[in-house]
Amino acid sequence: MSRLSLVLVLLVGLLAGGLGSLLLRSGADQTELKAAIAEVLAQQDKPKAAAALDPAAVNKLIEDYLMSDPTILTRMTDKLDAERQVASRAAMKSQLDAHAAEIYQAADNVVLGNPKGDVTLVEMFDYNCSYCRGALPDLATLMAEDPNLKVILKQFPILSDGSVDAARIAVLVGEDPKINYWDFHRKMFAERGEVGASQALQVAEQVGGNRAELMLDMNGKKATDAIQATYKLAKALNIGGTPTYILGDEMIPGAVPIDQLRAKIANLRACGSTLCPAAAPIPAG
Repeated sequence: MSRLSLVLVLLVGLLAGGLGSLLLRSGADQTELKAAIAEVLAQQDKPKAAAALDPAAVNKLIEDYLMSDPTILTRMTDKLDAERQVASRAAMKSQLDAHAAEIYQAADNVVLGNPKGDVTLVEMFDYNCSYCRGALPDLATLMAEDPNLKVILKQFPILSDGSVDAARIAVLVGEDPKINYWDFHRKMFAERGEVGASQALQVAEQVGGNRAELMLDMNGKKATDAIQATYKLAKALNIGGTPTYILGDEMIPGAVPIDQLRAKIANLRACGSTLCPAAAPIPAG
């Protein structure tokens, strides 16, 4: 309704009602009439409050929308998962960057493969870890087929006291330039049953180690400090199991298929991350 129409209606109503009779009887001028009309128009110009939403109606609209395309929920979940993965990987990379020196430059690191390789695979292991034993052939294959792969082994004895004793001897073996650590490593995992000081000393002697010196030094500061440093690193990185691999910007818990490791190594060379962004689709035509 236009303002002019509204004014005419108001005039008719006022004149027909008590106010009209009063104004006509009193001979009043039009000032009061104008004021009454102005007040009504002012109330008409005020913004109206939004009507309260009916929850039942809103719920029905949402339900109808989702039922019209049920894949919406799947897409929402996928997007949320992708965003969480991005955030998780960013946090992981930040942790690894903060502890790069402890990971790659520790004095007790055992280096295998190509010391100047363009990709470094770190394995934290325990000599009583059956999964580490099972993953050993894959590690050997990766080093054999990839001449630019550098491998770092870090003693992380967490399964038993025997594991700790074996790791103490292994630290000393790793620092002896006369011993081929890879030979020691393979023989240790070839041992049957749980290994400890006795087995580690026997294997060390087989590959050229001095049994008496190893027995004398195994509880010394060098071996103790090396193992404690790895424990400290594992705590900082929230690593609690073996094997755990560190590759570029990713920590990989558990033994994983060799093809996964190959793919991650290839990605690291291709884009600097173990997970490369998906390639953009090629336009049709």
